[in-house]
Formats: sequence, structure tokens, C-alpha cells
Amino acid sequence: MNGIFSTSWPWYIAGPLIGLMVPALLLFDNKQFGISSTLRDFCAFVSPKPLEYFNYNLREQIWRNILVIGLVLGGAIAVWLTPGQIKTHISAQTIMDLQKLRIKDFSGLVPNDIFTWRSLLTVKGFLIIILGGFMIGFGTRWADGCTSGHAITGLSLFSTASFLAVIGFFAGGLIATHFIFPLIFR
Repeated sequence: MNGIFSTSWPWYIAGPLIGLMVPALLLFDNKQFGISSTLRDFCAFVSPKPLEYFNYNLREQIWRNILVIGLVLGGAIAVWLTPGQIKTHISAQTIMDLQKLRIKDFSGLVPNDIFTWRSLLTVKGFLIIILGGFMIGFGTRWADGCTSGHAITGLSLFSTASFLAVIGFFAGGLIATHFIFPLIFR
């Protein structure tokens, strides 16, 4: 199928479409966009004993779970409609920087030198996937929201806390890129 699904969409199309979700949710249903809260909903649903943090009305939050299901289904449909694998565009400078860290396989959506089941059993893989995932989850809870919630919704609502959180996300990314990754990938 040729047309709009034959390649990835540029940032100036995809970005505003994502950004329009914020006012649409606020205007039509007085809801704030964010994804990390669905994990809380899931944990509250499966929690054998209600902990205080999970003690809230799940039915009032069902819309978030429907949104996440829609995101997953939308992604699956996009993959199904795409005639082959869409190549992820990475700048030449980024590729050179990653190759200096001995990351050379860019054939998939993420570098296969890092994100495979086999690499999970290595010290590097453990540090990046398990420890990194824990730190992201902890930071998301501590910041009371994820990167998308703070950067898309929080900034559009002029939230000082979201502004500070986004600065922290970027600072953490820069520290990881320029200091931690070089130590791990020696």
C-alpha cells in the first residue's frame, strides 16, 4: 500500500497530531494526557490487598486504559499497513558516536547490540535494561508523571513542576549519553 503509510511521518506532522491530544482531552472530557498512570491502574487492578496508593475508583480512570489499548492497536495497524520495515532515521553524527562505543547494528528500531535477550544476560545489558528500567520507573513515580505527561501536558499547562521535570529528564539523558554510556561500553 503506497501513500501515507509507506514511510514514517515527519516531526512537523506527527508532533502537532500528538500535541492536539492535550487540548482535545481537556476540552471534550476534562482529562489530562499521560501514560504512566495506566501502570498504576494495572497494579491497582491486580493488587491482592489494596494498598493505600492503589485505593481509588478504577472505573473513573478506564478512559486511560482505553487510550493505551488504542495506542497499541494503532501501532499494530500501522505496522500491518506498512509495506515492509520502515527504516529509523539516525543522523550520521549519532551513528559515528555510537560506533565509537562499539554499537554497530542499526538494522532494527533499536540497536541490536544493546536490546536483545542475549544482551540482557550480560553486565552491560543488565545495567541498561533492568537497572535503567528501574530508574525510569522510579523517576516516573517520583516526578509524578512520565516524560510524555510532563513534556506534552505539563508544559502546555505551564506547570512549573513539569518544566523542572523536563529539565531533569534532559539533564539525565545528557549525563547518561556523555558519561555513563562511555563507561558501560568500554
